[in-house]
Amino acid sequence: MWTSLATLDIAIVLACLAFLWRILRRKNRNASFPPGPKGLPVIGNLFDMPTRKEWLTFAKWGEKYGDIVSVDILGQRLVVLNSAQMAINILDKKSSIYSDRPIVGMGGELVGWKNSLPLMPYGARFRNHRRLAHQLFGTNVSMNRFLPMLEVETRRSLKRILTRPEELSEQIRKTAGAIILQISHGYTIQEENDPFIELAERTMNQFSLATASGGFLANLVPILTRVPDWLPGAGFKRTAREWASTLNDFVEKPYDYVKQEMATGTAHHSLASSQLEGEVTAEEEYNVKWLASALYAGGADTTVASIYAFFKAMLLYPEIQAKAQAEIDEVVGSDRLPRFEDREHLPYVNALALEVTRWHTVGPAGLPHCVTEDDVQSGYFIPKGSLVYANIWKMLHDPTVYDQPFEFKPERFIRTETKEPEFDPHKLAFGFGRRICPGKALADASIFMSCAMTLSVFNISKLCSEDGVAFEPDTEHTAGTIRQELNLIPSWNIISHDSFGFRLAIRRRSSARSSLEARRL
Repeated sequence: MWTSLATLDIAIVLACLAFLWRILRRKNRNASFPPGPKGLPVIGNLFDMPTRKEWLTFAKWGEKYGDIVSVDILGQRLVVLNSAQMAINILDKKSSIYSDRPIVGMGGELVGWKNSLPLMPYGARFRNHRRLAHQLFGTNVSMNRFLPMLEVETRRSLKRILTRPEELSEQIRKTAGAIILQISHGYTIQEENDPFIELAERTMNQFSLATASGGFLANLVPILTRVPDWLPGAGFKRTAREWASTLNDFVEKPYDYVKQEMATGTAHHSLASSQLEGEVTAEEEYNVKWLASALYAGGADTTVASIYAFFKAMLLYPEIQAKAQAEIDEVVGSDRLPRFEDREHLPYVNALALEVTRWHTVGPAGLPHCVTEDDVQSGYFIPKGSLVYANIWKMLHDPTVYDQPFEFKPERFIRTETKEPEFDPHKLAFGFGRRICPGKALADASIFMSCAMTLSVFNISKLCSEDGVAFEPDTEHTAGTIRQELNLIPSWNIISHDSFGFRLAIRRRSSARSSLEARRL
């Protein structure tokens, strides 16, 4: 990581490389780039670039320089978009030239994520992957086939939490993984120590670290991937080899499972099995295995992070929790759990799930777009090859768009006689243009179902010590492409967690409802 590149010798080497790199790439010397903090000779804004929580630094730059900001990192131009309208104008309306991905040295080139949809260069293969994903679950209509499975897996999650409440964090992750693996590979997870879940967890943690903009300098200056392994500070290449091996297992092992099941005639319907019927070319096989694995990469971890945020919100806003539970009790009753068919009759719970997406931005700075042609926007020159970041966190916490943006307020999305709903966060949270997340309908359905069923069965509250003092939530988050929270600590209470940087207690609301649904599983 950047901290490993701190020696004077490495700094001199980098400075020389950077100078040559800038000379080779510089165009339009007198062009007006978007404003930003002033850089140093040769290295530019290298030391201004944060190594973690980059979205907060981007937002501070926006306050000083405006909705479009740029910096230079060793010759690489970075452009940050801090407003929804600016992102729409550039990434949506000009998607024909802003849909590529840059060369991500560590995560894409060395580890190998360039073969997966999130980091895949824009082109025919990318369009093919997008088309297949859209056909599978890209719309609410196509999602309908998966709704019964989502309900079943969410009920199973509740049963596991009732049985082993000290493992809440693990159960959330297991449920998200179970849903994706059924869709992608037709695989039903084991209740204990599932090998694919464990492999996926390890892979996704490495993905988040390998692709973070401030994590590895090679992500911003890809030429560093060519430095010799023996050079001091090149330890990131050894890390990359280890992570590449994990990624290979993540792609190949579930795929081999599908082929074995198909050979014995026991395969369940899935993305992989449906695309492997009949004669398959090498290119088609390549596409299937990487797209199937990409579903997990794009869906499981992000859904988990949103569910974590839901628990934190309920901890902090008990009055909102009570209001949502009252709506569920009135509409659904006490003899069953909510189902998807109840959604249109649960406007407050639906708004709550929407607010979870806005309040806790899962991909706060997302993955960078790359412009394929020179462009001019708002009078500023954006050179070909620039990395363009959408600061989604800032957009979803913009006080000019959202009233009291740091407060959790589901009612902001409910139409009344005196006000319209605030801007739909789904139009921002899942990305822009031709890079918008193809699984947003699945994520939306998963988050709603988890929120509704959990609120119907559990009360969530702050954990108190034996002295009666409540543990207050910590606001610390992990760094990385996908924003989550931290560490699990079991306790004497029914359940307590520090899984997300905070502790909480969960208790059953209705043993009758819980027992009834448990018997169905």
